[in-house]
Amino acid sequence: MILLHLSDPHFGTEQPSVVDALRRLAQREAPDVLILSGDITQRATAGQFDSARRFVERLGIERRLVLPGNHDIPLLDLWTRWRHPYARYRKAFGSELEPVLRTPSLLALGVNTTRAYRHKDGEVSAEQIERVAARLRKATTAQLRIVVTHQPAQVIRERDLHNRLHGHAEAIRTWTAAGADLILGGHIHLPYVAPLHERDATLSRRAWCVQAGTAVSSRIRLEAPNSINLIRYTAAPLDHAAHCAVERWDYDATRQAFQLASCDTLVLSRHLPAAAEEASPI
Repeated sequence: MILLHLSDPHFGTEQPSVVDALRRLAQREAPDVLILSGDITQRATAGQFDSARRFVERLGIERRLVLPGNHDIPLLDLWTRWRHPYARYRKAFGSELEPVLRTPSLLALGVNTTRAYRHKDGEVSAEQIERVAARLRKATTAQLRIVVTHQPAQVIRERDLHNRLHGHAEAIRTWTAAGADLILGGHIHLPYVAPLHERDATLSRRAWCVQAGTAVSSRIRLEAPNSINLIRYTAAPLDHAAHCAVERWDYDATRQAFQLASCDTLVLSRHLPAAAEEASPI
């Protein structure tokens, strides 16, 4: 199974050459699943959502999990922001704000961490934490278990600490104990893979925070070009170690193409909570 993880395309600031390069990469690698972790648009206009929807459809990936980011709520249109904050998002990508994607080898759970009363920061409530944990406990041993948020659950630099999810510590502990392998996000336009179990020795399982950069926007950081993640996973028998490869692909402006920049091979915990079920998730 191959997952294409995109984040923060910020349609309205997209670069046509990068959009074309990403489409070519998707055609060549033929991912099975698309995960888009928010900030789809720059200013949540109807036109920007239309452009983003057409782009997603042209990728040709049937299975998708799409989440809103803080930029996908109107900023200056205050009436819409307070009365119908997700109306334009829902028209483009459907009514579900916390989508769930299940296949025999994948359980991916979306968490809406945006709030109309917050400008940038993300938040996860106690109710959301427990709802996600309950679904994780029903995963099978063959499934890669992913939680998707917009704002990062963990950061790697002190200057990004203020960008972490409000409620991140409890979410990490609860979701990891319930069986999460990866927590995917974006928001800060900085790609990295951070081992959560190395930062908190109390975690009972190995788990990683996997962040994607900005996919196609001109709003790049000096230290990170446009980038996306390809996540490769093959289910393994219980008596074998399960692995997941997270590939970072960066856009090379001189070649006008995405190039493989790094690959992290993650050894996953086979231990599942006692309540985990072995029945088919379909």
